[in-house]
Amino acid sequence: MTCVGIDTDKPLDTFKDERGIIVDILENIDSVTIIHSYAGAIRGNHYHKETHQWTYIVSGKTRVVTQVNGTTRGDVVESAGALIYHAPGTQHAFQAIEDTKWLVFTRGPRKGKDYESDTFRLDIPLIK
Repeated sequence: MTCVGIDTDKPLDTFKDERGIIVDILENIDSVTIIHSYAGAIRGNHYHKETHQWTYIVSGKTRVVTQVNGTTRGDVVESAGALIYHAPGTQHAFQAIEDTKWLVFTRGPRKGKDYESDTFRLDIPLIK
């Protein structure tokens, strides 16, 4: 089994034995954040200039809308177990379809006092 990273063609570290396979899917993460959102809540409607962001849906159901270079991909409903990647510059927004819990993994200035330092709000929201 060969696994490659979401944002790179570099093979991921894999361990295999008689019990199964373990794959390290994320490397060099600066911060991990847990977010709880109530049904109907909208988050995002922004982009990051430097930060890579992976959002893992722990529970619930989420509408995801993204825009890159003027191309919008929207009304994507993701459910528990989905891992969504947003590269720097990708405009993104989430709407909880039902109560939802996300784990957000970031590489870049997005932790502690710097949480909003690389967040740029959209003049026209992707989700209203």
